[in-house]
Amino acid sequence: MARAKKGMSKQDKKVIYDQKLVSLLEGYSKVLIAIADNVGSNQMQNIRKGLRGDSIILMGKNTLIRRCIKQYAQQSGNTDYLNLLPLLIGNVGLIFTKGDLKEVSEEVGKYKVGAPARVGLVAPIDVVVPPGNTGLDPSQTSFFQVLNIPTKINKGTVEIITPVELIRKGDKVGSSEAALLAKLGIRPFSYGLVITNVYDSGSVFSPEVLDLTDDDLMQKFATGVSMVTSLSLALSYPTLAAAPHMFVNAYKNVLAIALETEYSYPQAEEVKEYLKDPSKFAVAAPVAAAADTGSAAPAAAKEEEKKEEPAEESDDDMGFSLFD
Repeated sequence: MARAKKGMSKQDKKVIYDQKLVSLLEGYSKVLIAIADNVGSNQMQNIRKGLRGDSIILMGKNTLIRRCIKQYAQQSGNTDYLNLLPLLIGNVGLIFTKGDLKEVSEEVGKYKVGAPARVGLVAPIDVVVPPGNTGLDPSQTSFFQVLNIPTKINKGTVEIITPVELIRKGDKVGSSEAALLAKLGIRPFSYGLVITNVYDSGSVFSPEVLDLTDDDLMQKFATGVSMVTSLSLALSYPTLAAAPHMFVNAYKNVLAIALETEYSYPQAEEVKEYLKDPSKFAVAAPVAAAADTGSAAPAAAKEEEKKEEPAEESDDDMGFSLFD
């Protein structure tokens, strides 16, 4: 595969990039779409090393990637990859892989690094300052007062009394917030490649699907079958899921008619007999209990004999002997 070299024209670089992307489209059927905001070059290099083997990361301009995919679809007739076009928004990269999608996604997640809160940065998460001793001297209380953080002086240092939500997700980091977090040594954010979508043989789905287990799938399938069954029974529309319940309900209706009329059949006779005299069906239990009692009586008698035998041998202990 040709690689771009220094001194090459932009057109030549585009041709080489197009060739590389086409080779990946032809050789892979699974792609992870990832946002690469705030990911440094060293961090990206480490991610590439970690994925080396079954996966390749391709970065580039979205317009160039879209053009290459469209041309490939027209020339090859494979239109599945056109499903990627709506996903190419922002600073995204494509991770082509032949490995397990879940394992690759987990491997990418290992390379997140902590980062300080820089001024003007949009917070990806809520930032909460925990209570406790800050180690700062009382002259630093102005930072806390500006941000309305309740504090007290304890042993010559500033102590935060209660946890405070300093920055909310989606808000821009201000200069006061950034300065306070820096003084406290808090690096609240972590950055890395964030998987946003998954492409597999023409299908596009959310990365949360990769976390589903077999038990989750079975539970969802069972819920779906239950809903189909309920709907079928309500509409009296036969389906494979509702058929057993329909047969059982039909048999209950036939049995109810047989019990209320002179009509009968072998299975209904037993029910009729039970309703006439339930005690007939309770006879077997006392007989079995009696049998158990009868077998236990001889055993009890033998135990009594064994207990009485030592009494005949204990005459000497009573102060006299039969043989004296």
